Amino acid sequence: MAAEKVHLSEEKATLLATLYGRVLDARSPRPILGDTMAAETVSRIDHDFRRVGVGPRTAASVALRARLIDDWARDFLATTPEATVLHLGCGLDTRVHRLGPPAGVRWYDVDYPDVVELRRRLYPEPPGCTTIGTSVTDLGWLEQVPRDRPVLVVAEGLLYYLGREEGRALVRAVAEGFPSGQFVFDALNRRGIALQVVNRPVRKAGATMRWGIEGPGDLLSISPRLRCVTVLSAFDMEGFAELSLSHRLSAALARVSRTLRNMAVFYRLAF
Repeated sequence: MAAEKVHLSEEKATLLATLYGRVLDARSPRPILGDTMAAETVSRIDHDFRRVGVGPRTAASVALRARLIDDWARDFLATTPEATVLHLGCGLDTRVHRLGPPAGVRWYDVDYPDVVELRRRLYPEPPGCTTIGTSVTDLGWLEQVPRDRPVLVVAEGLLYYLGREEGRALVRAVAEGFPSGQFVFDALNRRGIALQVVNRPVRKAGATMRWGIEGPGDLLSISPRLRCVTVLSAFDMEGFAELSLSHRLSAALARVSRTLRNMAVFYRLAF
């Protein structure tokens, strides 16, 4: 089988960095996420992954982020086994395969049409999983999703690439269009957005981060239906003890600085 050639740029190209981060983690002596499916997939893609700007340090952060969001998704599905899942900006993430959701779950992987076409060529589509090729901010795609169940929205590494108003419109449309559910995602504040100039994977892809979220108030103002369940600094994630000394020292310094601690945050919102 010929290797798949990829021609992605800007925000779309960041999926290659994220994929390679999970691959490096899977190949490490002590994997955090252990995404062996990602490692197998890379061998079928014709691309020089050394150019995506990801090394072992970044890979560990990618794996920790994915593991946390996987855990939150599992928590939701354990109590809501007949939910709808909207996996937004899915890229080449193997999350539906890693989680193996209950048989009653309707799962939708959503990303740009060319990303979805690549995904379909690389990954088998499990029962109950549907891919939708669209920009997540073109809200017409929601008409393809039944609104009769609680919904889990997973948006890893996505919202900061959206414009503020289009991001808020997306969150509002889901929160006010489904009977109940949760959003789980990571976000950067404005200082974190400003520091994209030193973010190698973002620079290598030619991507631009836009939406800085300053805290729960920025999100709860989107819709009166929203409430905040969890706000967690990226530097407070479980797992830093598993990382290198330099990682542990960086996290310890960030925890004592309010400015740094709130730059990257994970949110779990309910409605």
